[in-house]
Amino acid sequence: MHTKADAKGLGNAASTRKPPVVMQIIPALGAGGAEQGCIDVAAELVKSGAKSIVVSHGGHRIPEILRGGSTHINLPVHSKNPFVLWRNVGRLRKLIREHDVDIVHARSRAPAWSAWKAVENTKARFMTTCHAPFNISGSAKKFYNSSIARGERVIAISNYVREYLLKNYEIEDRNIRVIHRGVAVEKFHPGAVAPTHLIKLSNEWRLPDGCTIVMMPGRLTRWKGHLVLIDAMAKLKRDDVFCVMIGDDQGRSEYRAEVEAAIKEKGLEGRARIVGHCSDMPAAYMLANVVVSASTDPEGFGRIPIEAQAMGRPIVATNHGGAMETIIAGETGWLVEPGNADALAAAIEEALTLDPERRSIMATHAMMHIADNFTRSRMVDETMDVYAELLREKFTGVRVDPPQLAPPVIIVEEEPLKAAAE
Repeated sequence: MHTKADAKGLGNAASTRKPPVVMQIIPALGAGGAEQGCIDVAAELVKSGAKSIVVSHGGHRIPEILRGGSTHINLPVHSKNPFVLWRNVGRLRKLIREHDVDIVHARSRAPAWSAWKAVENTKARFMTTCHAPFNISGSAKKFYNSSIARGERVIAISNYVREYLLKNYEIEDRNIRVIHRGVAVEKFHPGAVAPTHLIKLSNEWRLPDGCTIVMMPGRLTRWKGHLVLIDAMAKLKRDDVFCVMIGDDQGRSEYRAEVEAAIKEKGLEGRARIVGHCSDMPAAYMLANVVVSASTDPEGFGRIPIEAQAMGRPIVATNHGGAMETIIAGETGWLVEPGNADALAAAIEEALTLDPERRSIMATHAMMHIADNFTRSRMVDETMDVYAELLREKFTGVRVDPPQLAPPVIIVEEEPLKAAAE
């Protein structure tokens, strides 16, 4: 069990000459799980007494980094251009030396290439986080992706991602640390949402009075499965159910038009709507009778299932990727075959027809499941543990793997067992 005390011990892993300095590198600070994890870890680093630096190409979430006490440095680390990648090597190496950085933590493939080379001839240690499995069609693509597996430690955000890394890259299992993403349970909790927030969102989205809400959060991109959900909604044949799809199209105007055309084609006008970005997701979840994650491609982790469960909402997700690790089928939610609109419709119908007692029991189990396994505090503490590993190695030259990675010790106690039998 990880506690805040574990994270506070980060400085003890370093020498007493100065607080440890950790530099996280991420393409941009916008919406997304990788960005949220970066922000959460940056804030915890500052709380632990370390110096936290975040390098990115910018984004609307920079103020969150600054409010947490970290330093933000703007560099074009989002670029995949080979010339920019090479120039970033020198830029990052200069920063590493100027700030006496102890650990460089790259959170994406392009900046991982630059950071991997930048730490050469410095005293900094290098690690990465793999947030998702990547397309490995072709040797060139596979080589490009391999930067994420070159860290002295590689954080995989799920066991699914861990298996992907082991199968496709030259990486030792002892260098991988599985750290699931976490949700801020103090924020994503039914008791934390004011009724006024629900009224505000309901008015903004023009929700019909007394309707039953099926909600699908997630950016508008094809593999998220919006078209499958629309097909499933049509199969429900229920006029009392209203479908809310939350998320930006991020420039994918053609796909948005395709989704809107599908709504019209299936006769769901007035019963399904794209509402765009939502900055108050706890309130959004409270409006939902059922939450859906219909991804047709497996996700490395998937925040929607853990957020929905933290809020005590019934969740229906596709049975692959990270969702298989975060949902207990039949106890905290439903898992259905990817791309199968009939199966999705059946699960949604079952969720909608839960009696109040069973719904309450499922909500309690789901909230406890998240509180025990997928909290933000656990995620940041486990990340601090990895930083502490690298700091100990840096200053002692000795590698000590966590206890859970050590081979099991089998003790045969024949005599005590015999005595007990007598």
